[in-house]
Amino acid sequence: MRLADRMSQLGTESAFDVLAQATVLEAAGRRVIHLEIGEPDFATPAHVVAAAEEALANGLTHYVAAPGIWPLREAVAASLAKSGRLATSPDRVVITPGGKPVMFFTILALCQAGDEVVCPDPGFPMYASIAAFAGAGVVPLPLREANGFRVDPAELAALVTERTRLIILNSPHNPCGSVLTAADVEAIARIAIEHDLVVLSDEIYSALAYDDDCPSVLDVEGMAERTVLLDGWSKTYAMTGWRLGYGVFPPALVEPVTRLVVNSVSCVPAFSQYAAIAALEGPPEPVAQMKAAFRTRRQVVVDGLNAIDGISCQLPGGAFYAFPNITGLGRPAAAVADGLLRDAGVACVAGTAFGAAGEGYLRLSYASSVPRLQEALAGIDAFVRATVG
Repeated sequence: MRLADRMSQLGTESAFDVLAQATVLEAAGRRVIHLEIGEPDFATPAHVVAAAEEALANGLTHYVAAPGIWPLREAVAASLAKSGRLATSPDRVVITPGGKPVMFFTILALCQAGDEVVCPDPGFPMYASIAAFAGAGVVPLPLREANGFRVDPAELAALVTERTRLIILNSPHNPCGSVLTAADVEAIARIAIEHDLVVLSDEIYSALAYDDDCPSVLDVEGMAERTVLLDGWSKTYAMTGWRLGYGVFPPALVEPVTRLVVNSVSCVPAFSQYAAIAALEGPPEPVAQMKAAFRTRRQVVVDGLNAIDGISCQLPGGAFYAFPNITGLGRPAAAVADGLLRDAGVACVAGTAFGAAGEGYLRLSYASSVPRLQEALAGIDAFVRATVG
């Protein structure tokens, strides 16, 4: 069967590949500690599950409006206003089955052959994959450890050309855990305004910024008209399997994106959307408790990694990933990640899965219990001693 040429441009998400390999080992009786997949290990809050059950019991199992039910779009706008993140109107909110469709719809609506998309490197691999699939050129924006894995505005400015159409930002960042500063977003916003560019701001981890300060380009005057905000329920409310995300779009993009929804997924299930309302309007304690647990785990992992010869790790400012530097081990990141899974039963992801600038690093998700994290750290230490020492 002959595939369309564009399929060669579509990449994958390596964390799921590692998960598949780990599952094979487990089926053969091996014990594996999963630090590869980026999802909270907490249960969805009970009041959210109850809201979905009530919606199902009330027969809310049919088609709804493509951009989402109006009560949820209102709830999203109200939640953003209450948090101080953004003052917007419900008609600019589009509900999607997870966060990835916001990336797809934004890039497909804006970018084509001859255009360029600036993507963080290391960065979530779907950014570059989708941009290439749309026919656009991918321009990697290196995030350097010396700069805390944050965007260097001067380097960004140097990459912008007359073909640049879109800048993608992610803060808190996957895989590095970095958080942009107010000075960073001000400088990035000036570049976007000066060159009349659109920004896709992926803020899916915004509730997991440990210093409770996560500046956004949307804080800068004039940026709401040229920024797509991506957020959702997966990380904040432990709802990865519910497939719930949303975009807040500039007015000119709402109708084209809604057409893309109609042509692809039709709509998000109604009962899931009522659960999403319950998450936004319900008690904040489950989110606060999860964040506190991640803060504790973050320290355990970073301290443990820094105690291993040949490995160093910065303290991430948000999300639930550590991105240790393993250049001291003298081996490629992919070889280290493969060896850790094969010999130590620790599943993690090579930094190169997130771009060429990820060589020399690993991504470890600390969305796991402290005892499991300590077991993983012991396994990593033993692996390093056996293969390097």
